[in-house]
Amino acid sequence: MELNEVKAIITGAGSGMGRTFAIELARAGAQVVAADINEDGLAETVSAGTGLSGSISAATANVAEEQSVKDLIAGAWETMSGLNVLVNNAGIFRDGMLVKVDRESGKVARTMSLGQWQQVIDVDLTGPFLCTREFAAACIDGGVADAVVINISSVSRHGNPGQGNYSAAKAGLVADTKLWAQELSRYGIRTGAIAPGFVRTPILEGMRPEVLEKMLKAVPLRRAAEPEEIFAGLRFIIECGFFTGRCIDIDGGMSV
Repeated sequence: MELNEVKAIITGAGSGMGRTFAIELARAGAQVVAADINEDGLAETVSAGTGLSGSISAATANVAEEQSVKDLIAGAWETMSGLNVLVNNAGIFRDGMLVKVDRESGKVARTMSLGQWQQVIDVDLTGPFLCTREFAAACIDGGVADAVVINISSVSRHGNPGQGNYSAAKAGLVADTKLWAQELSRYGIRTGAIAPGFVRTPILEGMRPEVLEKMLKAVPLRRAAEPEEIFAGLRFIIECGFFTGRCIDIDGGMSV
């Protein structure tokens, strides 16, 4: 698929990598619906796309809510007169150890709450499930012959201490990428996943310099990725018609 043929929904496009994905696709001539719960962030994304050869329009949506997702897919189809790319990028963190023991007493002082677990699973795993289900149904019913779903996973899918909820969601997303490839290929729908390591986004840039420096020592390239470098993987998945069911690691050689 050529980028100027793309009609894409990008979730979590109000900031960070999602915003970069939207801008770079629009720069290449694609039509993009940027989705997020952050209306102010969406406005900035749309503004950043002004004057590009493609277009970016905004849609406020909560990927963890079924009706919101149904409305997003239907609205995007109407806005762009069709769909052929979905980027499941929306994600949140609610970090915490499974149990934390008080050093002095030796007793459990804190546990990861069910709320912390469920919020991340709802957004990071159930959200892509709902978006992909509705996207696939729309493409099939609409007679779309060539479509692509791209799931944004993480290096943390291998298991990162303090991120039991996030690691489970991101590992599940890669498993679903393979499964959905098997289920959807007969309908002309390919799937792919990207697992970034540290990426230079507002969250990373907001860290204390000494903390960030310590984190980057785990990366063989000794730096964070630029969002545009993650987009290079997304571009490959869209353009390579023989790619499906696999995850691309873009992590600077990092392992967790």
